[in-house]
Formats: sequence, structure tokens, C-alpha cells
Amino acid sequence: MDIYSLVGFVGMACIIGAYFYLTVSAKPNPFILHGTNLAGAALLTVSLLVHTNLPSLVLEGFWAAIAIYGLAKALRERARAKSENLAP
Repeated sequence: MDIYSLVGFVGMACIIGAYFYLTVSAKPNPFILHGTNLAGAALLTVSLLVHTNLPSLVLEGFWAAIAIYGLAKALRERARAKSENLAP
């Protein structure tokens, strides 16, 4: 096993861990959930750039895009909640 396969396995563990976290948490933290998914997608992408599998590479692109959208949404919601708490 080379370093790129090991990096891919760590990425896979991140994605599975995030899904497990989503499944067992009553109210999952979106920053943990989407951040872990994004890290997993990035690590798997590194592996897939060396050990090319085009369908999996495209899947990781979508996975990363969804995670980035989730993080952006969580940031907007946090900013909105903060501004509502500051309003008189």
C-alpha cells in the first residue's frame, strides 16, 4: 500500500465517520458534519488523482460541493442568528 492509498483510506474514514455522526446525533453540528465530509472528499481526491477512477473522482467533486454548500449555509445561519440576538 502506498501513501496515496493510505490518504484515500483516511478520507473514506472521514466520510463514513461523518455519516455515523449524522445518524447517531440528535442535533448534529453542521460545521463538524460538513467539515469532515469536505476533508474526506479532499483526501479521497488526492488518492484518486494518483489511482484514477473517473466516476469516483466525479463523485468526490459533488461530495465536496455539497459539503461547501452546507458549510456556507451554516455560516449564513450563524450570522443571521447572531444579528437577531444583537437587535434591540
